[in-house]
Amino acid sequence: QVQLVESGGGLVQAGGSLRLSCVGSGSVFSAMGWYRQAPGKERELVAVISDRDSTNYADSVKGRFTISRDSTKNTVYLQMNSLKPEDTAVYLCNAKVTVWATIQQDFWGQGTQVTVSS
Repeated sequence: QVQLVESGGGLVQAGGSLRLSCVGSGSVFSAMGWYRQAPGKERELVAVISDRDSTNYADSVKGRFTISRDSTKNTVYLQMNSLKPEDTAVYLCNAKVTVWATIQQDFWGQGTQVTVSS
């Protein structure tokens, strides 16, 4: 059974930093990443890292957020610096499992709230 457990969210002032962690269990993951969803908005990709450590970021977080992973611990991190009020959202961990050839299945964590005050 695949499980993803996030931690590290909270309340921070604008300009501050937070570090999110997501520990996965139950499978071997290819890509792992972070999405976020603000009230009334669609879920959006924040950052993703492949099993070969290639990364991709949303334009809105480039230069401020850094994604990394420790594959030995099935853990992905999101270091968030220079936080802005518009970063306020529920942040969800995502992990992909290759079930056959190029077919992948998505798994999601329960989410962690990040609130940035102005």
